Amino acid sequence: MINVGAGTGSYEPPQTVLAVEPSSVMTAQRPAGSAPALEASAESIPLADDSADAAMALLTVHHWSALEAGIGELLRIARERIVILTFDPDINRRFWLLEEYLPEAAAFDDTRAVAVERLVRLLGGASIESVPIPHDCTDGFLAAFWRRPEAYLDPGVRAGISLFAQTGDEVLQPGLARLSDDLASGQWHQHHADLLDRETLDAGYRLLVADL
Repeated sequence: MINVGAGTGSYEPPQTVLAVEPSSVMTAQRPAGSAPALEASAESIPLADDSADAAMALLTVHHWSALEAGIGELLRIARERIVILTFDPDINRRFWLLEEYLPEAAAFDDTRAVAVERLVRLLGGASIESVPIPHDCTDGFLAAFWRRPEAYLDPGVRAGISLFAQTGDEVLQPGLARLSDDLASGQWHQHHADLLDRETLDAGYRLLVADL
């Protein structure tokens, strides 16, 4: 397994033999014992054809500068399977945090989001599976705290979410202030009472699997 756009290696399975990541800052944060990391971009991976049984790209394709080239590289280096975890922008932008409090961040996301159907087409076909997010999800991606809204007021939490880091606090602060007020008054809990007893939420995350 080759992990492309690996970041800090948060999602790597033990069978990963190599990580590909362009950021030396991210690579430096990989835990001890992780698979070796190659500093390279998804669009140009310096590996031979059919280098591994499988390649995966998790929550990364929306960061790529040339999507077609990146998918082409996945197809080139993988012998048997490609796995991509991404999000459906049409569903994701309706997530309460973006729709009600941070439309500016949603607008920025729209500039880089990738339609699931486009990915399937570039892969030459793939199965699509919904990935519901548990209410106590331990990963810190955008919708992980859907039932823990106070977490979004924590700068440490926001620093781990790429959308917020790229949008900038000066843009986010007005919406976050409204969220803070709504939490203090109880309005958020009243408006989103339907979420409070739910165990999972479909926030648009999708797992694509292409068998080659």
